[in-house]
Amino acid sequence: MPVSQIWIQKSSLAADHAAAGNFDTAMRLLNRQLGIKNFTPLKSIFLDLHTSSHSYLRAFSSAPVISLAVERGWSESSSPNVRGPPALPFKLSQLDEKLKAGYKSTTAGKFTDALKTFTSILHTIPLIVVESRREVDDVKELIIIVKEYVLGLQMELKRREIKDNPARQQELAAYFTHCNLQTPHLRLALLNAMTVCYKAKNLATAANFARRLLETNPTVENQAKTARQVLAAAEKNMTDATQLNYDFRNPFVVCGATYVPIYRGQKDASCPYCTARFVPNQEGQLCTVCDLAVVGADASGLLCELDPRGSPRPGQAPRLYERLQRYLQIAYQHNIM
Repeated sequence: MPVSQIWIQKSSLAADHAAAGNFDTAMRLLNRQLGIKNFTPLKSIFLDLHTSSHSYLRAFSSAPVISLAVERGWSESSSPNVRGPPALPFKLSQLDEKLKAGYKSTTAGKFTDALKTFTSILHTIPLIVVESRREVDDVKELIIIVKEYVLGLQMELKRREIKDNPARQQELAAYFTHCNLQTPHLRLALLNAMTVCYKAKNLATAANFARRLLETNPTVENQAKTARQVLAAAEKNMTDATQLNYDFRNPFVVCGATYVPIYRGQKDASCPYCTARFVPNQEGQLCTVCDLAVVGADASGLLCELDPRGSPRPGQAPRLYERLQRYLQIAYQHNIM
C-alpha cells in the first residue's frame, strides 16, 4: 500500500490528508471541523504540505521519477514495517515568530503589513499539527489573539479610507480601542481615538479615552502629557458635538462585517473557526475576518493534535462497536457463548 494511503487511513488531520495529496478529503475535513468553505487562501499551503512531505529521485533521464514519502520523526532505528505520519513544514514556533513580526509592524504603524501577517497566521492554523494538549490550547489562544488584531486593523484601515464622514471615523477609532490588544498597541489606539474625538469637539468621549490611556500608565511621557491636557480641557465643557453609535458604559463586541457594536444581550452569530462575532443577518455569509469559514455554520471544532499511536481516530469507535455487536450475534446463534 502506498505510504500516502496509509497516512489517510491513520489520520483525521486535514494537514496529513493534504500532505498525502488527497486535497478533496482534506477540504471535507476542514469543512466539517471548522465550517471552512473558501479554500482559495489555502491553496498554496496545501501545495507546500504535499511537496514538502515527499522527496523525488531520478536515476536516468529516461527513467520515471521515484517519489519517496518523508515521514515525521523518522530515524535509523525506526521499524521498517511501521509508517510514521508525514513530515510537515509548518510548526507552532514559526507562527509565534510571525506573531512577533505582526506586533512589530503594528508598533511601527505599518498596519497593512501587520494585517497581512496576522491574516497569514489565521490561514495557516487550520493545517498545523501539534503533539500535546498544552500546544492545542496554545493554538486556540493564538486564534483569539490574531482574530482581535485582524478585526482591529481592518477597522483602522477602513477609518483611514473615510474622508467625508467624521462621525464614522470617530466610531471606528473608538471600536478599535475595545479590541483585545497588547498594552503598547492599546495605548496607540486610545491616543488616536482621543485625538480624533477631541478635534471633532466630542470632548466627553475624548475624556473617556484620556482616562483609559492614563490608567495604562503610559511609558512615553508625551502620551501621558497629551492625555492630561485633553482631560483638563474636557472638564471645562464635558459635552459632545456629534452623537456617535458608541456607548462605552455598555459592554459590547464589534461585528466583523458591518463594524457596529453588538451590545450585551443582543442576538448575534459567530464564525465557527476564528470566533469573530456578527450581527444576525450575516449568518450564512463568509466570515470577513478569517475569510475562510461560513458565519453560523455547524462545526465539530479544531482538530490539530497528532493522534496517539494505536488509539481509535474520530469516527472509528462506532465501527468497532458495530463489529463487536455483529460478533456477539454470530456467537449467540452458534451457541458459542
